[in-house]
Amino acid sequence: MKKYTRQTKILELISKSEIETQEELAEALKNMGIDVTQATISRDIKELRLVKVMSKSGKYKYATISQSQEGITDRLNKIFENSVVSIDNAMNMIIIKTIPGAAQICASAIDFMGIEEIVGTLAGDDNVFVAVRKIEQVDKVLQEFKKNIR
Repeated sequence: MKKYTRQTKILELISKSEIETQEELAEALKNMGIDVTQATISRDIKELRLVKVMSKSGKYKYATISQSQEGITDRLNKIFENSVVSIDNAMNMIIIKTIPGAAQICASAIDFMGIEEIVGTLAGDDNVFVAVRKIEQVDKVLQEFKKNIR
């Protein structure tokens, strides 16, 4: 079996099941007709950059790095929602006023949102400056922010 096929099956397995150990992963692959050694599983985990994250059931499971960041993103969005006092704009800059001390975490939340129209953020103590690539894109970015603060 080709490495690419095996690694695709591993990603499929960890997205559908809570796999806690390399042994469980090897057993699940074996049940699919893929016979692997522990050393191969270990290499695949490293190459796929899998990490262990806490599942909803409270057990640890293998996940991709992007899956492990979902929980972080949810928390950052909640902090953003609860910390924003006001949003305004001037030309291609959006200025977000936050509660004192929350600007940097709000800037991180904005960075995690992955809005491609945003060039970058700059945070102080209670203000975040958001640089938008083009003036025409400001309204779209503002709408995205407003979705996150309901």
